[in-house]
Amino acid sequence: MDKILLDLGFIQIKWYSFFIFLAMLTASFLIFKEARKKNINEEFLINLIFYGIIIGIIGARIYYVIFNLDYYLANFPEIFMLWKGGLAIHGGIIAALIFLLFYSKKYKINVFLLLDIIVVGLIIAQAIGRWGNFFNQEAYGRITSLKNLQSLYLPNFIISGMYINNAYREPTFLYESFFSLIGFIIMLMLKRVSKLKVGQLTSFYLIWYGTVRLFIESLRFDSLMLSNIKVAQLVSLLFILIGIIIFIKMTKKNNDYHQENF
Repeated sequence: MDKILLDLGFIQIKWYSFFIFLAMLTASFLIFKEARKKNINEEFLINLIFYGIIIGIIGARIYYVIFNLDYYLANFPEIFMLWKGGLAIHGGIIAALIFLLFYSKKYKINVFLLLDIIVVGLIIAQAIGRWGNFFNQEAYGRITSLKNLQSLYLPNFIISGMYINNAYREPTFLYESFFSLIGFIIMLMLKRVSKLKVGQLTSFYLIWYGTVRLFIESLRFDSLMLSNIKVAQLVSLLFILIGIIIFIKMTKKNNDYHQENF
């Protein structure tokens, strides 16, 4: 598996970095597009996205390092080598959310209004970003057979890329990317055909992605662990619970996108 997209001699651009950048660019475009419909101040939005991305990346890295602490204590310089992979999406979401809570409070903006705008871009960014994991040979599943992979009608380049550590692996990166894409499409449809109340899109994201990740982690081979427990499954259960609570709470309210503004 060639991890390098472009080699300019003095610098190498890796597929992982390319897909992470593409994911952030796509999410930012969708967030800007939706935010303009809500007449959000452009300077506010630029700062929100700029600092949110930086803090999210830092959070994703710290989260990953914490659950691989023994390795990084022995290989300290690698903590800063992001191009080698090792960004945990849950850590990024948690860090960015903490920033968003403070940022929205400072400017007196309903945090759920902002989250409803952000989650649509976030879930498609996750679908794109998982392809970076593919080229880095991360986020893979249990040992499987060539015949099983062929039965899924996968392109040959995916099948060959799933030959990791002398065995074929389940393409769990692909499963998550696919279901994130489906979630993105459903969210776009919900926005068009339903009169959503503030926070309901956020609750859908939490329940959908939490459920998807809970299932995917049962197949993953390289999960972050806390003793014998897969951390991502714990966080996914928490996402689902919070999503249900938000949905119930916001459903009882009378606010919708036509009644609330910025």
